[in-house]
Amino acid sequence: MNVLFNVLTIFFSLVSFTMIAPFLNLLFGTQQLVTEKPPLDMNPSNLIDNFYYLLSLIIIEKGKIEALLFICILVVIMFFVKNLFRYLAMFYMAKIRNGVIRDVRYDLYNKVMNLPLQYFSQERKGDLMVRMTNDVQEIQWSIMSSLEIVFREPLTVAAFLATLFLMSPQLTIFVLILLPVTGFLIGRVGKTLRRQSNLGQEKMSDLMTMMDETLSGLRIIKGFTAELIQLSKFRKKNNEYTKIQVSIDRRRDLSAPMSEFLGTIVMVVVMYFGGQLVLGSKADLEASVFIAFIAIFSQIIPPAKNFATAFYNIQKGIASADRLTKILDAEEVLKDQPGAKPVTTFSKEIEYRSVSFAYENEPVLKNISFKLQKGKTIALVGPSGGGKSTLADLLPRFYDPTKGEITVDGVSVREIKSYDLRKLIGIVTQESILFNDTVFNNIAYGFENATEEAVIAAARIANAHEFISAMPDGYHTNIGDRGGKLSGGQRQRISIARAILKNPPILILDEATSALDTESERLVQDAIIKLMQHRTSLVIAHRLSTIQHADEILVIQKGEIVEQGSHQELLGQQGLYRKLYDLQSFD
Repeated sequence: MNVLFNVLTIFFSLVSFTMIAPFLNLLFGTQQLVTEKPPLDMNPSNLIDNFYYLLSLIIIEKGKIEALLFICILVVIMFFVKNLFRYLAMFYMAKIRNGVIRDVRYDLYNKVMNLPLQYFSQERKGDLMVRMTNDVQEIQWSIMSSLEIVFREPLTVAAFLATLFLMSPQLTIFVLILLPVTGFLIGRVGKTLRRQSNLGQEKMSDLMTMMDETLSGLRIIKGFTAELIQLSKFRKKNNEYTKIQVSIDRRRDLSAPMSEFLGTIVMVVVMYFGGQLVLGSKADLEASVFIAFIAIFSQIIPPAKNFATAFYNIQKGIASADRLTKILDAEEVLKDQPGAKPVTTFSKEIEYRSVSFAYENEPVLKNISFKLQKGKTIALVGPSGGGKSTLADLLPRFYDPTKGEITVDGVSVREIKSYDLRKLIGIVTQESILFNDTVFNNIAYGFENATEEAVIAAARIANAHEFISAMPDGYHTNIGDRGGKLSGGQRQRISIARAILKNPPILILDEATSALDTESERLVQDAIIKLMQHRTSLVIAHRLSTIQHADEILVIQKGEIVEQGSHQELLGQQGLYRKLYDLQSFD
């Protein structure tokens, strides 16, 4: 529909301007009356002859004043219809333009959901935010807003040039020689604009990263009286970004004046040589036709200027599109294999078979092997940086082992659908990941049809019902950004309630109590004990008092299992576990 209405817009625009010649001929009395009706054909010359015949009939029957009025009314009607079709073309384009951007945003968000966690450890969050917001917006304004212009304006220029060629082949050929020169000059400036736009978006990424770090670390910034240092860094990055944007805006703003000036030069040259054709001894061109030629040619300049502006905008937008492509084309390392099996139950055991893992050739885990029977608890302990969390993250396939494999009931996790695998696992981490939503929605996260009774029951088991009930709106109280309105212990208990509601057969507890005070730890630990009942658990802990009753304890050091056994067995070995035990005081 957009294409159709644009073609109709161009047609009626062209017809409107071709009426200038008959209007002038009528006004100055140079047009001879046509008394014999010419045959009707769809070629432009024949259509003009038919129009002259119709005009001649009006002059003969009603006079020249009536004919003049007829032409004026016809021009008004033509321009009305032209602008109506122009609006209809834009009306249909609006849905396309915004629909494409909607799809780009969705594809980006979907891609982020499917990329492995390892990808985000290598990228800056601020840069990703700029790509998903500013770059998408830049595509909307720079490319999609110019899309119609890029299609319509060349078509307009082509249609007008064809008409000019019929009016005066000599002048039109002269125009065709001059226009490519102006196009070349415009293109030269556009190349540098794209390069600078890419640099500008990178500088914006730096700003966004710094803003994100400032908001996250405001307590530290103030605590170390580093406000002036941060301001100085921000001022420097802000000035760098502004300098590039000024340069980009100046180059982009140059497009319209430069194209208009170059178009004016072409116009003046055409007027000079066209005037020679009119005033010359042979009079190769009628004055009225020449004036109509100039009028139509003048209408080529605005679309050419619009196309030049659109060209600059598209160059700027392509820089953003390139940045988005880096996300959209990023490799999804952890895709489900073809024919991956659906799994709904866990019945026997989890086994790590000679598992090794490395971050970019930096070894983290080396040849880890153990079995976790259903209903049992294995605890992972050891110095920080030993690879405990990475070992746990391999089970839900946040990463894949570099070597070896992990099986659930004898089936490799690579051969199980990731969605089904993760449905079997509940995760409680040291940092409680909560959302800026109500308590109810945070506990029921991932469950579309969770009932209030089920949420309250989960909160009771997690020792959270009492403090939730005391909140202004109870379970429907908003807890703020990242649960900022709650204490650490309260946030952790809501996380545990969320895991209880999920009711998974397998649990991963990653230092779930290490960041809490003694009272909160006891409440959370009690909630964890209830959560672990009748479940298969993989527990990471620094406080050895919380894992003394684990069925088996693995001591991890520098990516290897250095000791293995129960609490009492490990104490008797007088090794690393005993050393860690002696360093800690127990109640």
